[in-house]
Amino acid sequence: PVIEATAADLRELFLTFFEEKEHLRVPSSPLVPQDDPTLLFTTAGMVQMKPYFTGEATPPGNRLTSVQKSFRTTDVESVGDSTHLTFFEMLGNFSVGDYFKKEAIRLAWDFCTDRVQLPPEKLWATVFLDDDEAQELWERTGVPAERIRRYGESDNFWGPAGDSGPCGPCSEIHVELHDQPCARPDCGPNCECGRFVEIWNLVFMQFDQATDGTRTPLSSTNIDTGMGLERLTAVVQGVGSVYETDLFIPLIDRVAKLAAKPFGRDADTDRALRAVAEHSRAAPFLIADGVVPGNEGRGYVLRRVLRRAIRFSKRLDISDPFLAPMATHVIDQMGNAYPELIAAKDHILLTVSSEEERFDQALAVGNALLEDVVAKVLEEGGEIVSGEHAFRLYDTYGFPIELTEELVAEQGISVDREGFDRAMALQRDRGRAAGGFSGAREVSEAHRALSSLRTRSLAHDATSAASSIAGLAVGGAMVASAAELQEVEIVTAETPFYAEGGGQVGDLGTIAGPNGTVRIRDTQRPVPDAPDFVVHIGFVERGTIAVGDTVQMEVESGHRADTTRHHTATHLLHAALRAVLGPHVRQAGSLVAPDHLRFDFSHNLALNQAEAAAITKAVNSRVLKNIAVQSRVVPIQEALSKGALAFFGDKYGEMVRAVEIDGSGDDVPFSLELCGGTHVHATGEVGFVYVTSESSIGSGMRRVEAVAGSAADELISTRLTVLDRVAQQLGVAPDEVAERAAAQLQEADRARKRVETLELELATSQTSVLLDAVETVAGVALLAARVDVPKADLLRDITDELREQMGSGVIVLGSVINNRPSFVCAVTPDLIGRGAPYHAGNIIKGIAAVAGGGGGGRAELATAGGRDPTRLDAAIAAARGLITP
Repeated sequence: PVIEATAADLRELFLTFFEEKEHLRVPSSPLVPQDDPTLLFTTAGMVQMKPYFTGEATPPGNRLTSVQKSFRTTDVESVGDSTHLTFFEMLGNFSVGDYFKKEAIRLAWDFCTDRVQLPPEKLWATVFLDDDEAQELWERTGVPAERIRRYGESDNFWGPAGDSGPCGPCSEIHVELHDQPCARPDCGPNCECGRFVEIWNLVFMQFDQATDGTRTPLSSTNIDTGMGLERLTAVVQGVGSVYETDLFIPLIDRVAKLAAKPFGRDADTDRALRAVAEHSRAAPFLIADGVVPGNEGRGYVLRRVLRRAIRFSKRLDISDPFLAPMATHVIDQMGNAYPELIAAKDHILLTVSSEEERFDQALAVGNALLEDVVAKVLEEGGEIVSGEHAFRLYDTYGFPIELTEELVAEQGISVDREGFDRAMALQRDRGRAAGGFSGAREVSEAHRALSSLRTRSLAHDATSAASSIAGLAVGGAMVASAAELQEVEIVTAETPFYAEGGGQVGDLGTIAGPNGTVRIRDTQRPVPDAPDFVVHIGFVERGTIAVGDTVQMEVESGHRADTTRHHTATHLLHAALRAVLGPHVRQAGSLVAPDHLRFDFSHNLALNQAEAAAITKAVNSRVLKNIAVQSRVVPIQEALSKGALAFFGDKYGEMVRAVEIDGSGDDVPFSLELCGGTHVHATGEVGFVYVTSESSIGSGMRRVEAVAGSAADELISTRLTVLDRVAQQLGVAPDEVAERAAAQLQEADRARKRVETLELELATSQTSVLLDAVETVAGVALLAARVDVPKADLLRDITDELREQMGSGVIVLGSVINNRPSFVCAVTPDLIGRGAPYHAGNIIKGIAAVAGGGGGGRAELATAGGRDPTRLDAAIAAARGLITP
């Protein structure tokens, strides 16, 4: 019989089995790939093994085993059925140039039949079409030929993890759940009739696939296997779905309790329960590994998962916040296997709670708007919501496009996805243009013509150099020479000028030839696909300059030095933010200039005083230690294997510049990043770093601005001067300014409250006089009067007092405040619902219109404003006609 085991038992059973077979147990790598910036998420156990298979890194052993956290985005919209998942655990064993097909097949068979005790007669195998060796090896284990099937490349050939890498044919193990074939004559392991379930994939890594699809044999063959823990658990526990295992039943039961709806009685309810449970399980793992909800990349995927869970919770009529309690349950259930969940618990709970609150607010507004859009489409006989409308919901209210598509599909219509994508592309283009440090530049015809030229950069080693002019452009056209005062763009054979990139602004300086001098005001790489094409932008200050001239190039040393200080400061700041706030902090953009730096990063909350102080201390303590800053060009895999931060979406070559700031005495450097910018030789050159501001730039994104070096000295000097001046004005020592200012603010606050109390007393004292002006119009008591008050709040206070004393009726008050007419209208509860004449919002609109204004509000209370103060009395008088039925 199959063993009795929980998912946790199976996880440990697998690892122990392979340890007994001389495999080294290695921990799961994060869901955010550390060694491959081309991947969005870790999708299989093979991801962390890829550099070992290619020979780019040395493995800790030739036989390895792991349980790898994995996340795949392809199935998000299918989650809710009985099979699909986003997050899953992949059991794997790996051979790096050690054993191959024979041992891999034997180990898999022994684990399944001996350790887990799956019935051998229920196991089937699949192999690649021409893999006679694998077929023979399965037959030797005892699998009959009729239970071995051959399939083509789409089924039994495993491609690389990412754009390129190791790949090869594979062999899969399937469990036969029942012995009744479907109607298809070829019913077998790859049939989708439900008779079989695949549990294990054995990949025979034989080739290295290039980005163009070509394959070359690897220097040594390798084994990569993957078995889904969830599927294995379902088979062992004898249930029909992964959602019926002990991995999910506790989560589903918890959701069902929150919804007060049972699992297993209604298909739509079950779908919602499964979706909420799965997404609630996936999100904490993403957050623990550094993903923050956002509108791009990984952040968008996390936001989509969380908001999809919230959407399904609404279908279940769950009204109270549920994501934090569900996340707590996930952490309690899986924290032993994945301690990073426990370490990040506070951050996880804060993130999901904030996102839930934010999306509830967005749903309240966005749902209403979407209903209006859908109603209009249906009214006009249409079938498609425009991409523009869908994009507005996404951009303004945070509605993921997938959610919009799902909601409108319920009404039998669709979304113009192409139109949405066009609007998104335009928005990104606008964002790039707005965020450009020198403004967006069009690629001119001259740039295209000259872009075949290559400039060797000397920027990391020199600030002056001799070179020759290889190309010139004036006004977007190629020229042979440029004359005095002309704007010119210069391409040289080599350059000490740093071209803008990585957030760092381009260098300034001079280029002097035999017949003239050019003042350079910017250095750029204007053609994205030609990173070695560097253009120096400036004007001819004296004489003429021509193609072929030998020139002396001089970088403005002060500008370069100050910019360099700020660039190294960004690395220190990034490392300090991660150390203080957590590893979820990731750079999202930066500006490095000679007078300040700007650093955008992923984080949910504003920095509190203690965090800001700790970050400043962490940065400046490294400055004071004068730690060496090492910039080295190394193979990318070597840098990544040491923990260098790389940024998803950035393009890296085989060789990269790694900038390291160590000095901590730990195995891991304080800061290690892939960066092509210029840096100081030691942190002491940075000077004091002072954070000038911290702010939000969007959901889950923060921005820090800071100054370093002479800019920090100047700022501190200026602020000390201001402090001394304020101290003199207050008549205290500088150290006592805060205390004295607080005392004076308290006194001012007390005085303000006394004034407000007197104003309120004076305003409400008018009520007895005003009540004498009550008249009856169409059988209803009406008080329409002018009052003199300095603030609109007092108008409402008087109205509340009068409404209480009148008992029944309509109140209209007006006053000129700041030379503009203001109005309040109140209708007592007994008149509400008796039609338009007794709706405060309707009444106030008519009154405000007389004074050239507008307004509105609820049936019981409404406010409005006007433009013409001379029309105040006429507007108030209009109330009589407005309440006549």
